[in-house]
Amino acid sequence: GGGRPPRRCLGAMACYGTEQRGRPNSPDYRLYFKNADGKYISPFHDIPLFAGSKEDKEIPAKRSKTTGTEIVFNMIVEVPRWTNAKMEIATEEPLNPIKQDIKKGKLRYVANIFPHKGYIWNYGALPQTWEDPNHTDNNTGCCGDNDPIDVCEIGSKVRSSGEIVQVKVLGVLALVDEGETDWKIIAISVDDPEAQKIHGKYFYLYKNKLYIDDVRKHKPGYLEATIDWFRSYKVPDGKPKNHFAFNGEFKDKDFAVEVIKSTHEYWKALLHKKADGGTIKCTNVLVSGSPFCCSEEQARSIVQS
Repeated sequence: GGGRPPRRCLGAMACYGTEQRGRPNSPDYRLYFKNADGKYISPFHDIPLFAGSKEDKEIPAKRSKTTGTEIVFNMIVEVPRWTNAKMEIATEEPLNPIKQDIKKGKLRYVANIFPHKGYIWNYGALPQTWEDPNHTDNNTGCCGDNDPIDVCEIGSKVRSSGEIVQVKVLGVLALVDEGETDWKIIAISVDDPEAQKIHGKYFYLYKNKLYIDDVRKHKPGYLEATIDWFRSYKVPDGKPKNHFAFNGEFKDKDFAVEVIKSTHEYWKALLHKKADGGTIKCTNVLVSGSPFCCSEEQARSIVQS
């Protein structure tokens, strides 16, 4: 047992806690999620995509002098920056705890890609999104990877696994991984000291590639390192280099938000049985009208078992 209690809630900001089962760095380790009321929930399905919204119809916007409105998303941190264990939301287990990925019977770790150490951002996913493997993406011509959409958070703080962070989106990279589209959203925590200065709007050309100018200004080298990392991270496992759609260019914030919204629609279809999720577990506690909704008691017995 044990784990972080839900933090005291500030205003309407939802707070979440986690509870560990099993031993860290072992195949039976699981990190389950609870909401502010101490109810067990699914991080994949029960945490709202749009931060601060009770109803997902309203897209909350933070007003800021420079940008007008800013959409803020919840991000689930799976892998803290500088660590190597490939922790991920278990999409095929009820209530979708975080667990360590297993490949060929072994716990999976990513190699250090010189000069980097482990993952170079806080890495995680956006809740209530799903890249439908039966849908061919218009932009990339590839199918989705059957997971929630991935996020690279570039703020300066090292986060912990299971943390829920409110982020603003800056851009997106389209990795093509073994024939599947695997979007990598670039985002920054809204409480980062640099967050107010970076908007993900302007582009500059570097080695014939477009980069997001204000990210480069405040986080120099970070986007180039991101390309480098994703291109090479599977090479130590004997795989070829990865490649990218759009010639390895970042798309801007508006493009990224459109991609997120479309994966949110696929998720809705999944939770209302309008799309076939195969082995994905849609058990949830809070999604109104979903046929996969379960009671608090059922959720508790899932965790206890």
